[in-house]
Amino acid sequence: MMSADMDAVDAENQEELEEKTRLINQVLELQHTLEDLSARVDAVKEENLKLKSENQVLEQYIENPFSASSGFQTTGTKSKRK
Repeated sequence: MMSADMDAVDAENQEELEEKTRLINQVLELQHTLEDLSARVDAVKEENLKLKSENQVLEQYIENPFSASSGFQTTGTKSKRK
């Protein structure tokens, strides 16, 4: 092969290598982003479960005094006054 042909092949190989390297770096960056998002979703799910549990405790705390008192009726019953 001639020197000019070898230079053209080397330049083409170098461009392909640079493109592959760029794509690999982009894939790695996207993988890290996905890992970060997955970790965030897991953290939000955990926080959501914690808040649901706290809400249940608060609901029981609020309902217990009302149910123990005869002065309060649940919203499902209607008084029959005339």
